[in-house]
This record gives sequence, structure tokens and C-alpha cells, in this order.
Amino acid sequence: MGCWKQENSNTWTFPTLILCLYGFFYMMKPSEPFLAPYLTGPDKNLTADQVWKLLYWSLWWALATAGFYQVLNYIQVLWDFQAPSHSSAVYNGAVEALATFLGSITSIAVGYVKVNWDLSGELALGIFSAMDAGSLFLMYFTGNIWACYAGYLAFKACYMLLITIATFQIAVNLSMERYALMFGFNNFVALVIQTILTVVVVDSRGLGLDISTQFLIYGSYFAVIAGIFLIRSTYTIISNKRSNTRAAGESTGR
Repeated sequence: MGCWKQENSNTWTFPTLILCLYGFFYMMKPSEPFLAPYLTGPDKNLTADQVWKLLYWSLWWALATAGFYQVLNYIQVLWDFQAPSHSSAVYNGAVEALATFLGSITSIAVGYVKVNWDLSGELALGIFSAMDAGSLFLMYFTGNIWACYAGYLAFKACYMLLITIATFQIAVNLSMERYALMFGFNNFVALVIQTILTVVVVDSRGLGLDISTQFLIYGSYFAVIAGIFLIRSTYTIISNKRSNTRAAGESTGR
């Protein structure tokens, strides 16, 4: 009986069934159709337009933060792979400190940039997420530790810039009493996604990829995020231009 079960589990039927069940439960979101009506109820004081805006900004927050934490957790392993500390002069600590400093500078600089984030915010998410993806691809394709350091500096600076914008955009659409709930929920979702990434990409029970290939996956992950928000921002800009043209035509007709 034990041998029959082992042979049966080695066929394509068993893993296919498991994958199908996983896909079904992963995609089943029974609360999603009721989310917008709930948030726009009379006691929540949020308009449908406010409800990414919140959803889109929160989506970016959760997806990008999961990838950011994953990179932070494994960047030292990648550096040691490219330039082993026992045989190379390494500056990992200095680069980490410089990356944090640059991230702080970009976060502060956001306050001095006069941009309509309601219109251009999603475009910024797409562009800088694409830069994050490019930085991670550089870390994968290069064998030079200095190029890898430069990629990490650019990656962290872009993320810190965007997370500052996202925090601001979410905050302006919420009352202060809801800050902890929304930010806490976004971070919770980010940690869930990061756990899935770790199990699938890093853990031996998943793909168990080597450290270099992991960064190829992370770069592709951010490329998907960039694609989502570039498409969304294009739609938003085109819709806004059409609305302005229609409004101008109506005023001229009057």
C-alpha cells in the first residue's frame, strides 16, 4: 500500500491537483466585490474616487515593499558571492550606510518637488519601479562588485523616494484615525507576499534558486510592478485629457 501511494504521488496527477487547488484558493477573494461599497459607506466618509486612489497606492506599497524587504534580506549574500569577504576588500557596511543616506535625501527632496501627484503619481510609480527593476537586473548580470554596489544604491534611493510619495498620497485621502489601520494592513500584506517569495524562490521546498538567479526573479518582479503602473498611468492621463477636452468643448458651445 505504501509503495502504491508513493508511485501515485510521483505521477503528474497529484501535483497538478495541488496546483489547481492552490490557484483556486489564491484567486478566490469573496470580500473584494464588497470592499468599495464598504469604504464608501456614509460612516466611512470616503468617495469612490478616493477609494486608489487608495487601492492603487496601497497595491504598489504592498508589492514593492515585499520585494524591497526581500532584496534587503539577501543583498549581503549576493555581495559575498560576487566578492567573498575572505579574499576581497569589501565595503558592504559603507555601501549600506550610503544607501540609507541617499534614501533619506531623496525622501526629503520629494517635499520640494512641485508635481500634481494625483495625475502624475502613478506614472512616477511605473518609471521608478522600472528603474528598480533595471538596478536588480544589473546586479544579476554584472560580475563586478562595484557595479553591484551602484545598482543597490539606485534601487534603495528609488524605493525610498516612492514610498514617501505613496505614504503622502494615502495619508491625504484618510483621516488621522485610519492611518494605523491602513499602513498596518499594507505592511501585513507586504509581509505575506514576502513570505510567499521566500518559500517559492529561496526555500528548498520551492525552487531553491541560487543567490544570483534570485535577483533575476526580483528584477522580473519589479518589472511586472512597473508594467502594471505604467499601463494604469497611461490610462489615467488619457482619461484626464479627454475629460479636459470635453469640458473645454462644452464651455465653448455655451
